[in-house]
Amino acid sequence: MVKSQYEGYSADEQHTVALVEKFGSAKVYAQNAQSLLNKATGFISAYDFTLNPYRGCQYGCSYCYAAAFSPNSQMRQDWGNWVIIKQNAAEILKKDLHIWYKKNPDRPPSIYMSSVTDPYQPIESQKLLTRYLLPVMLPYQPTLVIQTRSPMIIRDVDILQQFQRLRINMSIPTGSEKVRKDFEPKSPSIPARLKAMAKLRDSFPYRENCEVRFSITVTPLLPTLPEDEANFISKLAVVDRVVIQDFHASNGRSLTASTREEALALKQKYAWWYNSEQESYRKFKNKLIAMLPDVEIMEGKEGFGYE
Repeated sequence: MVKSQYEGYSADEQHTVALVEKFGSAKVYAQNAQSLLNKATGFISAYDFTLNPYRGCQYGCSYCYAAAFSPNSQMRQDWGNWVIIKQNAAEILKKDLHIWYKKNPDRPPSIYMSSVTDPYQPIESQKLLTRYLLPVMLPYQPTLVIQTRSPMIIRDVDILQQFQRLRINMSIPTGSEKVRKDFEPKSPSIPARLKAMAKLRDSFPYRENCEVRFSITVTPLLPTLPEDEANFISKLAVVDRVVIQDFHASNGRSLTASTREEALALKQKYAWWYNSEQESYRKFKNKLIAMLPDVEIMEGKEGFGYE
């Protein structure tokens, strides 16, 4: 059964994938990884590496481009209901970082965690892969950017406080719970994410030679109901940067890693926003600028950098 579901793998990969258990509604598989640090390209090419402790994501957000990188079409359709644990992650990361240091003894790597999964998805509460990986990185003091939509990140503040160059990005694409429940029903609530960011900011006292930064990424920019907008924007003042980005426009390129059909269908429900999408985007951006004079407002690729 497992082998047939993983027809997208090579023979060796199929042999090492095993169904371990179920966690909630998700099937949990285990596999040994050959590498944890992968060359960063495309949207996050400013970094040396991406680091994905898991493959797949239990949040299964309707708009997530990462579903395109599922092992096969069956698993792409079942996005959000499976996750693969890279069970040897800590061991392999140690080797990857050692190789980097031998070649670059005077330059710590820059790492984006994560590009095609959430390092703090629900299974992390049980498997602790991300928790185990953070101490492995500490001796090398990389420039580390963590991208998540989970308040669980607060759990690791004791380790995160020891990084010298850290940016934490919290994904909050909309300020309306109604919209969140339509587009990403399995994800944590907006108030929980905002509260987590405020708590994180209070957990990092000033230290010399330590640059910890915080972003809220409103990406892709989903509708926020008019009655929620002002309150939502005012709460974004807790961070030093807000990043906005449109709805994964293909811009003439391949749709391989663009928006999924589920989200495109949902756009019809919010035609009041999407029928004039560029204007809606422009108005929201202008409100951010007007209401958050002390917060850096950035767009697209540039906003996802550490600096």
